[in-house]
Amino acid sequence: MIKRLQNRISESRLALPVTAIYAACVWMAAGLIHQQWWMQFGCFVLSTYLMVELNNSNALIRIYSRMVSCSFLVVSASAVFLFGSLQGAVIQLTCIGTLSFLFKCYQDRKASGLTFGAFFCMGLASMMDIQVLCYLPFVWLLMALYIQSLSWRTFGASIIGVLVPYWFMLPFALFRQQQERYLDHFAGLFRYGPCCHFGDISEQQWLTLAFVLLIGGIGAAHYLRSSYKDKIRIRQLYGCFIILGGVTLFFFILQPQKYELLIHMLIINATPLIAHYIALTNTRLTNIVFMVITAMALLLTGYNLLTPFLAAGNETFF
Repeated sequence: MIKRLQNRISESRLALPVTAIYAACVWMAAGLIHQQWWMQFGCFVLSTYLMVELNNSNALIRIYSRMVSCSFLVVSASAVFLFGSLQGAVIQLTCIGTLSFLFKCYQDRKASGLTFGAFFCMGLASMMDIQVLCYLPFVWLLMALYIQSLSWRTFGASIIGVLVPYWFMLPFALFRQQQERYLDHFAGLFRYGPCCHFGDISEQQWLTLAFVLLIGGIGAAHYLRSSYKDKIRIRQLYGCFIILGGVTLFFFILQPQKYELLIHMLIINATPLIAHYIALTNTRLTNIVFMVITAMALLLTGYNLLTPFLAAGNETFF
């Protein structure tokens, strides 16, 4: 089998360190030190580590490859305008944590501890944005149909897991006399903006969304065509990525005001799909597609880095 550029890169042991250095340089250029984004950057580092573990513990790619974490680093680094959001960084970290725990429950209807951990992470994410809980029915559906771990025991563990962060926060809210703010947070679950109102989406956001949807679409199409080569368990896990990506796109169409939450979810679910495509294809066409995707990622990153600088005139943002 001919090893093309995409194969040599995807199977290289240097791919992850080089990509990590590249992502760190993007953060530095965006203003990591000047803006003091240390907590956000810390969440980004932990998110990358969890993506590495997600790949390793589940063998998402059937050959040695760090392309899942490399793809996550490159695509996340391209969304420069999200770097300053601590809320988004925490949501990204906790949602990856949810998937990490859930995938360990595969075909185990007694995995109440792991299920609790998954939904505890989801509860933490919902403290940042309560509408994360809109994913609950779909996650239960995935547990029933794909992960095959849903039972009365795990269902109960999921409910408790989501509620525990709020149980810990309730005494604090009572002590600070912030009961109204505590209750108003739950009311936000039913507080929606205008449906399908895209007027507030900036050019940067549209371009980043288009890129994530492009790589997710390419990855999903490839996987659906070649999934028979993988074990049943891996097919089920990739099915979760595809379903969650589709649900997230549906949510975006309904509520584009939630762009920050939804773009993080799209990145999490799109990057394993495109990583599978890059690592396990080796035709001349796919090699060209790989180079085009890489060039697009670099151009998008440069554009998102330069846009604030150009908008501010001579004022530096480094």
